Amino acid sequence: MRFIAHLAVVAGVVSTVFALPTDRHYKEHHDDHDHDHENPMSKHYKVSYDPRPFYIINNMTESPLKKKLESCENGPFSVTGFSIGHRGGATLQFPEETVENTIAGARMGAGILECDVAFTSDRQLACRHSQCDLHTTTNILLHPELAAKCTVPFTPANATFPANALCCTSDITVDEYTSLCGKQDGFNASATNVEDYQNGTPNWRTDLYSTCGTVMTLDSYITLVESIPGHRNYTPELKTPPSQVPMPFNGYTQEQYARDLIDKFIQRNISADRVWAQSFLPADVYQWIAEYPDYGQQAVYLDEDGDTPETLPTASSLERLSAIKAKGVNIIAPPFGYLLTTTADNKTIIPSTYAISAKQAGLDIIPWTLERSGPLADVRADEEYYYGFFAQGVSYDGQIYEVLDVLARDVGIKAIFSDWSSTVSYYANCFGLGYGGFQE
Repeated sequence: MRFIAHLAVVAGVVSTVFALPTDRHYKEHHDDHDHDHENPMSKHYKVSYDPRPFYIINNMTESPLKKKLESCENGPFSVTGFSIGHRGGATLQFPEETVENTIAGARMGAGILECDVAFTSDRQLACRHSQCDLHTTTNILLHPELAAKCTVPFTPANATFPANALCCTSDITVDEYTSLCGKQDGFNASATNVEDYQNGTPNWRTDLYSTCGTVMTLDSYITLVESIPGHRNYTPELKTPPSQVPMPFNGYTQEQYARDLIDKFIQRNISADRVWAQSFLPADVYQWIAEYPDYGQQAVYLDEDGDTPETLPTASSLERLSAIKAKGVNIIAPPFGYLLTTTADNKTIIPSTYAISAKQAGLDIIPWTLERSGPLADVRADEEYYYGFFAQGVSYDGQIYEVLDVLARDVGIKAIFSDWSSTVSYYANCFGLGYGGFQE
């Protein structure tokens, strides 16, 4: 899903927050703790929720929706394909794309779990949200021998420029990559040393569980998901390499990269109906449809053609989306803000022209990403991305479930990505939804 640059971090103004563990701590963590990452959950576990869904419900205004959600507080709760674990499913509090994050999302009932796919210098596939985010999502800069390989080495802040670095998965081998610890995505733009640069987690997230996230390869992600009790499915996203990593990369073409992703699932005997492969590049999606028709049936076209209400296609949406459907695409995945607007009085959230057009074109919709934002009271002032399309209609956290209800019931989404899976899973369980949402 879309990379919102370091979330709420503004270059040059973020002050140092609580220090993350040192490199010595990370090493000791790896050396002293023998975790079972292949069988992390008992077969007797039950889906359970934290206080988050109940906090949101308590913040709702009185309505039939609130009464319905309150009536479900004691479950029973189960795994649901309506809930997709974005970057693992627990990024609100756990380092993204890690074993710990994925396990947390699974425990919260996410039936589909995501691994964003980047490649290492030796052409191995790894779970990383961006090809070039290691400097903000791992402790690579605390390893001098690996930091020296970064595309842009660390530069401390000075009176003119903020601190800077750019470390790509393609800068290092898969063995070097798996020696890293995942951390919460963020950085301190005012840092004058690498230790301080590690800080910058937005204050509405937490570093409580950011001790040493276990990073994953695509292969180990499959092993992990297969080990989780209760049937879970996959949604790998092929990351688009940035300009700093031009393709072909040392002879490695985009086409082969796309093949390698699907081939890994074939090698692991994962049925095509359990895999929703995603890409922002139309050519990747069309390639999967042509070369892997079984997997192509569920290939997901990540649509990000308009980042503001001014540039978002409206009147032309139906023609454009119909053309995508005509090329064999069955699933469109826009940011959820594309799908919503408000009535003229700004009091009621309703489906947008884009949402109506996508349904008219015959496309299934799985938007992203719920729970990737801070408190809704701040979204307008912060010009927050996802709610920016209808910010005039939201002002308190209880509206998260109102937004989800409009998406599920009125837009007719099939599922939705979330950074905190319990929020979506609770709603889906309350209404008896699996992948496919409300049946028309």
